[in-house]
Amino acid sequence: MADFQFTVDKAHAKSVNDTLADIRRLQISAVIFAIVLAAVGAWLISMGEVWSIIIGAVLAIGAASSLWVALWAPRKVGSVESLYADNPLVPAIVTEVHPRAATLTALIDIAKPAAGAPKYALVSRNVRLNPKWRVGDRIPSVALRSDRSTRSKADTWQMVSPMPIEWGTKDSAVLARAIAAVSASEWNFLQSRIPDSEEVRTHPDRRVLINPADLPDSLR
Repeated sequence: MADFQFTVDKAHAKSVNDTLADIRRLQISAVIFAIVLAAVGAWLISMGEVWSIIIGAVLAIGAASSLWVALWAPRKVGSVESLYADNPLVPAIVTEVHPRAATLTALIDIAKPAAGAPKYALVSRNVRLNPKWRVGDRIPSVALRSDRSTRSKADTWQMVSPMPIEWGTKDSAVLARAIAAVSASEWNFLQSRIPDSEEVRTHPDRRVLINPADLPDSLR
């Protein structure tokens, strides 16, 4: 996996980038939940009973926590520019087309830097359908990698997914440069694994480890 730098079109990313949309949905849900908890908590506290005051206070703490999540989420993820600049370029292809969505399957090293050796996996992500996409289309992406908890001691990332370069720019020259930056052997390997798309997509972690012997020579 290699770095790939380009100028992000923020307006374009805001309109099409599913990762940013997921963050916005999380924020909206957290705010709504906070309002509901606060309203119920205030009503219970107003009853003046010992038990209702205790429960109301607990709900008020929950409301504050939900608001904190709404504020924390975008800071945790970072700006769209940093997402593209700080994460490595990976190959991904369209492996399934559904009525309103498409399945992208990417080839990603899911090992953390301290692991000592790469661990490549096929990683699946369902995204909004681009009407122009067809099965087999090459969708150069960056690999988003994180843990659910800061206490994780695993040598692989708990959450991994591809984020297409085309969600950050409409410049066809940038997209062509990104495709060319990935070796032909990697693209061909992904093409050969299209039949595995459903297995990867339905896996609990949406990823399947690859036997090193099956990898292209450049990745062994």
